[in-house]
Amino acid sequence: MEKDQWENGTSSWEFLLLGMWNIPSLQTPLFLLLFMVYLVSVVGNILIVALVVADWHLHTPMYFFLGNLSYLETCYSSTILPRLLDSFLTGDRTISVQSCIVQFYFFGSFAASECYLLAIMSYNRYLAICQPLLYASIMTWKVCLPMVAASWLMGFLISTAITPFLSQLKFCGSKAIDHFFCDLAPLLELACSDTRKVTLIAFVFSFLDIVFPFLSTLTSYACIIAVIRRIPSSVGRQKAFSTCSSHLTVVSVFYSTLIIVYTLPRTPQLRQLNKVFSFFYTVLTPLVNPLIYSLQNREVREAMRRVLRKALAISRAQNIAVPGS
Repeated sequence: MEKDQWENGTSSWEFLLLGMWNIPSLQTPLFLLLFMVYLVSVVGNILIVALVVADWHLHTPMYFFLGNLSYLETCYSSTILPRLLDSFLTGDRTISVQSCIVQFYFFGSFAASECYLLAIMSYNRYLAICQPLLYASIMTWKVCLPMVAASWLMGFLISTAITPFLSQLKFCGSKAIDHFFCDLAPLLELACSDTRKVTLIAFVFSFLDIVFPFLSTLTSYACIIAVIRRIPSSVGRQKAFSTCSSHLTVVSVFYSTLIIVYTLPRTPQLRQLNKVFSFFYTVLTPLVNPLIYSLQNREVREAMRRVLRKALAISRAQNIAVPGS
């Protein structure tokens, strides 16, 4: 990227992230809100990962997938929020081209991996409800581990396929990205070189990244709902639905906002709305996961109590042992 590619030839290696709303009076409230959201999201997701590792009652495929989802969403939110919080504190909204490309790469990788992981979790629920007699023989650790590894690998492969083409683009004119993070569409708007190749590649891989996992998830839940409707007792239907309600909520929030963001036209009138929906799936979805699974899931709450009792017992034993030593 040459210096004369930028208007006036200044700040040739930097973009300017315009953020959510350029209203000075909202900067402090937004910082506090985002800081609390990020703190609760990271602490909540790491807590779920710790519970899944520490409590053997949660050493099942369902909670193995949940632990991976929580870790993934910790990484996912950490690619965007720390940089956004720093801009609120320092007022510096510039980001180097290299950092912007790196942010896009990791954000795209984690987002794609989450799509595949949610599809795997939906299939797991399908087997548990629709094929209960075959569940234990199919969903073994020899199957679970490769499935999760494949979801992570597919996410990074898809992002790796797009990012090199994006990094080869030349940018000129305005250096302002009308967004709060480095997403594909806002970057393509600033490119002055031919973007047809990148757009085509992104379209093809978005099918693999979003459409295919979404259709897989939709198929799994269509089969689940069909089976639940055939259960004769209302108690049985409620029990069957409760086993997948938390995951269905996460899927609904994630995909509904994701689809709106990438199908909503980026016209000047709709850009603020696009940012709002982007905020939902990039910032609020990682927050929804630990809240839903900690508040609604009985096994997670019981695991938390067991781990706390064990920690208190160890602490008391240490305190008793110290005076006599």
